[in-house]
Amino acid sequence: MKVLRIFAQLAVLGTAATGAAHALGPCSNATLDGNYAFTITGQILAPAPAVGLVAGVAKTHFDGQGNMKQIDHVVHNGVAPIEEWRPGSGPYQVNADCTGSMTITAEPTDPADGSPELNLFFVIGDNGKEIRTVVSGSPQVSSFTAAITSIGTKIEPLDGVW
Repeated sequence: MKVLRIFAQLAVLGTAATGAAHALGPCSNATLDGNYAFTITGQILAPAPAVGLVAGVAKTHFDGQGNMKQIDHVVHNGVAPIEEWRPGSGPYQVNADCTGSMTITAEPTDPADGSPELNLFFVIGDNGKEIRTVVSGSPQVSSFTAAITSIGTKIEPLDGVW
């Protein structure tokens, strides 16, 4: 009787674990599809000319197929960017476990407002309604290090306009 009770408990735990795993995935590039509003905070640690605190916001559009575009307004050491809304774009890849990575290439109209490409890693939550990111470096500048994170929430475009 005790053995049956243990098997019953294990079966319940197995069902609960399967349900929890299913709630976390599977994800794909299609999980990120639409517009997200991000809050960006942190600091650049190296190289020396770029060191300092950053804070900003971004509006990002994921196409559900592995491509994103965005505009951002990031303040660096208390100094506003030259361009009020700097565009950028890049590829993203979502893993089945709802983790992923992306590369953002800034595309400023004023070259003085440029920055290196950034590699980010992320975790998707709330069935694709939230994304949390961390900057992990730059493929162009090996000495670039940062402690920059962001949280994005899925939004609906106003009047259908991106």
